[in-house]
Amino acid sequence: MLLDIEKHNDSITPVCQFDRSYHEISSSKLDYAYHALLGGFIPDCDNCLQSDDVMEVSDVNDNYRFIRKYFALHWYIYTYILRLFTFNNPFFETWYFLKNFRVNRVFPYKVFDSSSTAVCEYILSCQPLVSIVIPTLNRYEYLRDVLIDLERQDYSNFEVLICDQSNPFDELFYKEWKLDIKLIRQEQKALWLARNTCIMHSKGDFILLFDDDSRVEPDWIRQHLICLERYESSISAGVTHTLVGHGLSPKESYFHLSDVFDTGNAMVKREVFEKVGLFDRQFEKQRMGDGEFGLRALLAGYQLISNPFAKRIHLKVETGGLRQMGSWVTLLESISEIPVLLCLLCRTSPFHLYHIV
Repeated sequence: MLLDIEKHNDSITPVCQFDRSYHEISSSKLDYAYHALLGGFIPDCDNCLQSDDVMEVSDVNDNYRFIRKYFALHWYIYTYILRLFTFNNPFFETWYFLKNFRVNRVFPYKVFDSSSTAVCEYILSCQPLVSIVIPTLNRYEYLRDVLIDLERQDYSNFEVLICDQSNPFDELFYKEWKLDIKLIRQEQKALWLARNTCIMHSKGDFILLFDDDSRVEPDWIRQHLICLERYESSISAGVTHTLVGHGLSPKESYFHLSDVFDTGNAMVKREVFEKVGLFDRQFEKQRMGDGEFGLRALLAGYQLISNPFAKRIHLKVETGGLRQMGSWVTLLESISEIPVLLCLLCRTSPFHLYHIV
């Protein structure tokens, strides 16, 4: 999402400070917008720039300053080393690297209070059908808890599509539940195929992606629907943590444009899949298929709203699921800050600020 600073300036000015230490005014504007977006400012989609209007910053000093302000020190050093190895002028690189080294890192979390007090009841009164998609593989013990949590939901108009790849397959396991379960048996152990198959067989206008080793609160479905109505968005990206009783991090504790798309906890309008397609099966036995889908949705103009009220606990059990498929964790997946940094590094110049307008 590309924020048009000129149109939103009155909304941002009371909260964000304009950094005039950059060499170029365009860099200051980009920094200003990035600070606002990271801090919870959610713009109106109709008042955002098109990709053709993006400003790129080529000034070396400004790029070093930006990376030092918003990223960890090791990324700052990594950028410097990368620039040297790509045959840029070592004198200028070293000069600007040292010049900005003492710039303090900024953590602009919850600069804006975007948790609207507006009552969002229309979507709940309409009772739209929600299709919950769960791929599973040899995790009946944990899937039992998942289905218990779904039985306790305070929103009732939903179906549960389960693609079971387990071996041995236990069909009787699904007989006891007071849920509208649509069971799909899949012999091939393929996570993204399983999710795609469930989506194609679903009937709801809202697809809620879930994992078979997770726990959620009774208001989980309702909070996702409320988020979509409140921000007129197409994707509610719920937050995930791995410890029972563990509080949310500062970045997870407020509504903001999300840089994460997690297929273990996300509600997506069906129209998104119709426009950008299903999950890419080239990512079988990998976990970056959700990140790639999220990027496609973003480039298609859809907002991803980080929803702190739609929480889940991810148990990350050691057996079954992708682990049994022999999946490998990619380098990109293990680095939480890499999506933004990749945008900085993978342009015609080794790093740019273009994506934060």
